[in-house]
Amino acid sequence: MNVRAAQAKDREELTPLMYEYIVDFYQRPRPAIEKVHALIDMLLEKEKGIQFVAEKDGKLVGFATLYFTFSTTKAEKITVMNDLYVIEEERGTGVAQKLFKACENHSKENGYAHMAWVTAQDNRRAQRFYEKMGGSVADWLSYTI
Repeated sequence: MNVRAAQAKDREELTPLMYEYIVDFYQRPRPAIEKVHALIDMLLEKEKGIQFVAEKDGKLVGFATLYFTFSTTKAEKITVMNDLYVIEEERGTGVAQKLFKACENHSKENGYAHMAWVTAQDNRRAQRFYEKMGGSVADWLSYTI
């Protein structure tokens, strides 16, 4: 199993994985394919973020998305791991750990102050995973509008 930065050749195989994550896992409306492709293409530029993929036996089995931003309270640049998804049959096999570590390593190697992430309040499996990876619940509540 190999974890690496996504490449242009991954676009067509990455697209259905992203739909599984968005529509099936999080039960959100299906975005237009043009929007998903625009997001993938933006991440391939590696200026505003980066996407890592996990490949096993020539097939993509997961991805993680890391966005680059800033923290005013730290007065430094930070990363936000917005997505970490592994296909169901590969969960519990170490794929998620390798994707998480790729994001963490990228953050450290590129001088980011820290890596933050969020997960749904009812996603207990993800919360246990993040605690196992050394994460802790932050002091902030997340709101959306």
